[in-house]
Amino acid sequence: MTDEKLCWLDIRTAGPATGAVVEEAVHQRVDGLVTDDPATLAGLPPTVRKVLVFRGEPGDGVDFGAADIVVLPGPTAARAELTAAYPGVEFGRFVEIVDADTLEEACRSARTERWSVLDFRDPTKIPLEIVIAAAAGADGTIVTLASGVEEAEIIFGVLELGSDGVLMPARAVGDATALRRAALGGGGELTLVELEVTGSTHIGMGERACVDTCAYLGQDEGILVGSHSKGMMLCVSETHPLPYMPTRPFRVNAGAIHSYTLAGAGRTQYLSELRSGAKVLAVDIKGRTRLVGVGRVKIESRPLISIDAVAPNGRTVNLILQDDWHVRVLGPGGTVLNSTELRPGDKVLGYLPTADRHVGYPIGEFCLEQ
Repeated sequence: MTDEKLCWLDIRTAGPATGAVVEEAVHQRVDGLVTDDPATLAGLPPTVRKVLVFRGEPGDGVDFGAADIVVLPGPTAARAELTAAYPGVEFGRFVEIVDADTLEEACRSARTERWSVLDFRDPTKIPLEIVIAAAAGADGTIVTLASGVEEAEIIFGVLELGSDGVLMPARAVGDATALRRAALGGGGELTLVELEVTGSTHIGMGERACVDTCAYLGQDEGILVGSHSKGMMLCVSETHPLPYMPTRPFRVNAGAIHSYTLAGAGRTQYLSELRSGAKVLAVDIKGRTRLVGVGRVKIESRPLISIDAVAPNGRTVNLILQDDWHVRVLGPGGTVLNSTELRPGDKVLGYLPTADRHVGYPIGEFCLEQ
């Protein structure tokens, strides 16, 4: 098992779009392109692994073309002989899992082979869990077939470790980008900045949204929220003890319903638009991100407070929160700051998106928010 999440695209399914799919895959730094035709590998750039699926019985002097990895079924001894005959090629085993016997073969492959390419024919992910557990501590790499991006996201997360890689058919331009995004789990990093509070104002009653996620959030983690699309503050999850109520480590008391938050893929959403099953971007104090599911959003009428701040580049940022001591934001180093106690000069963590927005998508047009 490895820490790196690999993305392999099967270009046999791309048809007339093959050229464009390959170009996108190279641009997105997809790890491997898969085919069963050695001639197809000849024109691929050196920056991508060339994976050949070999279905027959390899005889003496077989031509694997420019393949970096050759995947074929059969016992380990056959691949050992090929490794000796073709020192410049890595060999892996293909296993189709349909019953208990083939599941045991997959476990054996995961423990012993350099590459294991697995095709689970039934929709349950329990067999994959068993293989991942069996491969704990092994040096090989597991690549699991997925029918599409939605299944790829699940495969990457099985047992929290996930499969080392996913092999997905490429049918159109956009598949490479979507698979790469699935491998990251919506993750990646954002560059957070220190904002200096310039003032706060009690603005009376309004509707605020609590976002209850389907994940435990860390004490240094929350979601980014702001009144404007070009400036947000990091609202902390309710993981820190409070004197009058238990912690809610899945919840962020996020802000007034008009506020923006990040929902992955660079898109913003209004808090009022979030529904059960939606995704939001959880962010920690180092800017590390992950997509988490929304379990529910609680919108209730509460007194509100408006917090104004300024970024080092002069950009102003506003956040409207529930006007209550227990609603908090994060400052440098993970300092937990009660919203009602923020004073001019205090520092909070924030994020400054660069693009204006149209229905949540970045767009290059003039837009004034005030």
